[in-house]
Amino acid sequence: MANILVVDDELGIRDLLWEILNDEGHNVEVAENAAQARAARLRERPDLVLLDIWMPDTDGVTLLKEWSASGALTMPVIMMSGHATIDTAVEATKIGALAFLEKPITLQKLLKAVEQGLARGLVRKTIAELPLTTSQQASETLHAAVLATASLPDAGPQALQSFMLDKPLRESRDEFEKAYFEYHLAKENGSMTRVAEKTGLERTHLYRKLKQLGVDLTRGKRNAG
Repeated sequence: MANILVVDDELGIRDLLWEILNDEGHNVEVAENAAQARAARLRERPDLVLLDIWMPDTDGVTLLKEWSASGALTMPVIMMSGHATIDTAVEATKIGALAFLEKPITLQKLLKAVEQGLARGLVRKTIAELPLTTSQQASETLHAAVLATASLPDAGPQALQSFMLDKPLRESRDEFEKAYFEYHLAKENGSMTRVAEKTGLERTHLYRKLKQLGVDLTRGKRNAG
């Protein structure tokens, strides 16, 4: 059972999400605006937040920025909206949102996003509590690898990738890099030019790196089709 905070100014949506998530065994707190969300965030310390973008007092993206700037963004946040643009969704993701759900939200998408969000939060919490290894570089690299989990379209939005911490550093780094490049290939529909631009690598170097990691270069194109 997890503590989940639902922030939405529409009573019907709050009630519906409360009912669904409560039936799943979670402890659900609701807030109808940013002020109530701030108070609930301090009082309940939620494991996951479902945050509406368009609200009358302070919009969800502004609240997300506030939490991020103050160090309060310690839990996964899933944004919700029925009118947001792609740019808004991208902006929220850059600030720190885990995923974006478009209203009306289907039951399957909701439960999948919540499951993945809670799993992401558990990984983050577990890694944060691990003692530092004798190699500070190894610890920092594994921290970054786990927290930068990749989104692969064939596994659903914001799918969680697992990185085993008991492997040698080089193997763990290779796993992370492979997931990283597969993510960008899928996102750019297999375009090597755009992937090179996004990752900051020269195309020849990129091809060599992908071949070394065993990345399937047709994956992004298959997912696009």
